[in-house]
Amino acid sequence: MIAQTARSAQCCEIAHTETVEDYLRTIFKLAGRGLAVTTSALAEQLGVSPPTVSAMLKRLEASELIDRSAARSIVLTPHGDRHATGVTRRHRLVETFLVEVVGLDWDEVHVEADVLEHAISERLENRIDTLLGHPTHDPHGDPIPPRDGEHVESWAAALGSVPSGSRFRVQRVADDDSNALRYLAERDIKPGAILEVMSREPFNGPIWVTVGARSHALGLTLADLVHGETA
Repeated sequence: MIAQTARSAQCCEIAHTETVEDYLRTIFKLAGRGLAVTTSALAEQLGVSPPTVSAMLKRLEASELIDRSAARSIVLTPHGDRHATGVTRRHRLVETFLVEVVGLDWDEVHVEADVLEHAISERLENRIDTLLGHPTHDPHGDPIPPRDGEHVESWAAALGSVPSGSRFRVQRVADDDSNALRYLAERDIKPGAILEVMSREPFNGPIWVTVGARSHALGLTLADLVHGETA
C-alpha cells in the first residue's frame, strides 16, 4: 500500500504520496546531474521494475507533472519542477539537521532523509531552516533550494576528469553510496577539502591524490563521485 504524505497538494489531480514525491525528486536529481531521465534509469535508481515505472509515469503525465514528448527523456513541467524542488529542499534540510543537530555522520543521513522528507510540515520545515541559520548547502555540498526564488542545480567537474598536477577544491560529493561516503570521509575528502592531483595510472587505473600530508589512490568510479573546481 502506498503511504500518504503529511502534505496535501490541492493544485494537482494526483495525490502526493511518498511514491509520487520519490519519483519527482529522482527525476529532478538525474536531470540536475545532466543524465538522461529514462524509464530504465528511474527503475535502477528507485529499485523497481520498468513496468512499475511506466505505470507511474502515465499518472504523472496525466497530472501534467512531467512531459514525455522530448526524445528519449522525461522532463519535469514547471508545475512538476516546483513540487520536485520542494521535496528536494526538505530532503537536504533534513540531512543538514541530522548532521549538525542530531550528530549523525554524512553517510547515515540520506536514507533517514528519504523517510522524513515526506513527513515534516511546512511549519516544521521553516523552523528547521531558521534553527540551522538558513543553510545554503547540505553536508554533501548539494545546494538547498530556497523557499522562494530561483534555484540552479548544476554539477562542477568530476575529480576523475582533472589532469595531473592540478589543485582541486571539493564542492559536492554524490550521496547515493553510503560506503563510498564513509571511505572518502576517512580520507578527509569532503566539501571544502583541497586535493593535489598527483598522477593517473594508465588503463583506467587509480588517481593518486594528496590531502594534507596523506596520499590516496582513488579508482575512477570513486573519483567520479567527487565534484569541484581547480583551485
